Amino acid sequence: MLEDSSVGYTRSMAAKSVLFLLLCSLLLNGVLLMRKAPEKTGTTVIGVIDGDTLVLEGKVRVRLRYADAPELTFCGGKEAKEQLEKLVVGKKVVIQEQIPDQFGRGMAMVYAGNTLVNQKMLESGWARFHHDMTKDKEMLKTIADKAKKDGIGLFGKCQAKVNTENPKCIIKGNMDDATDEKRYYIPGCAQYAYTVVELDVGEAWFCSEKEAKAAGYTKAETCR
Repeated sequence: MLEDSSVGYTRSMAAKSVLFLLLCSLLLNGVLLMRKAPEKTGTTVIGVIDGDTLVLEGKVRVRLRYADAPELTFCGGKEAKEQLEKLVVGKKVVIQEQIPDQFGRGMAMVYAGNTLVNQKMLESGWARFHHDMTKDKEMLKTIADKAKKDGIGLFGKCQAKVNTENPKCIIKGNMDDATDEKRYYIPGCAQYAYTVVELDVGEAWFCSEKEAKAAGYTKAETCR
């Protein structure tokens, strides 16, 4: 009886040892996988379309939430694209909080390492704040407002109340945000002094009323 008990005890200890080694092996593999995970996290950016749209591996396009950059043909469009290229091209990015826009295109919060790309574009002033709803809304709105107040990026280059580049062309072409209606203002119009020409959205300065009308603008009702 004593001999059988000893054999049983030995077998039990051996089984426990094997189980212990197996658990240690699994734990070690888990740690190694966790260490390797960050290297595989994210998707490489192969290019950008403009200042608010990037292209991932597989030619997947993603727009930046909260950021609205000028079209490439408008003032600031080239600079906005170059700014986004510096931030993401050739780098791995992590896509979070992705939603479809009104056309079904993906929009997301984009991280390059610890950098929130959406935030950097707003900080640079080469993208306007676009209303959205996430936990970062107020923070990003504050950043965008500061860029506008400081007159950096497109707010310095593309928006003005006075035409410093061509002082002889003083007629202001302005577009209504809600209706896209095009109106022009001449000196003497009630709102002339306060009207800002925003070249980054396609507004323009004109040298004559004839030129403004040819571009599809009509005289504002507040003009005498």
